[in-house]
Amino acid sequence: MKNQSSRRRFLQLTVGGIIGLSIGSKLLVKPAQAAELPHLSIDDPQAKALSYVNESTKGENNCNSCMLIEGDASAVWRPCKIFPGKLVNAKGWCSAYAPKPA
Repeated sequence: MKNQSSRRRFLQLTVGGIIGLSIGSKLLVKPAQAAELPHLSIDDPQAKALSYVNESTKGENNCNSCMLIEGDASAVWRPCKIFPGKLVNAKGWCSAYAPKPA
């Protein structure tokens, strides 16, 4: 009978430990924040292919007014759907520019 109790206790501790570790690991892993992403370089191959520039010469047609830009509207560097994993300058422009609907 004592053998049954210790085996049951062992299984309880093992399952509890596994659950605790999996919950703990989820709490420790934080998603990438926009501030942690690198700025898109004009020398990046995809940026070159889409004629990306950090400063638009197209007036109000810039990344800030594009429907593909994401993130906080007050931020200078923001994520873009076209350049995943990188931040674009809100004053920039590329040939994928698509104006936000009015």
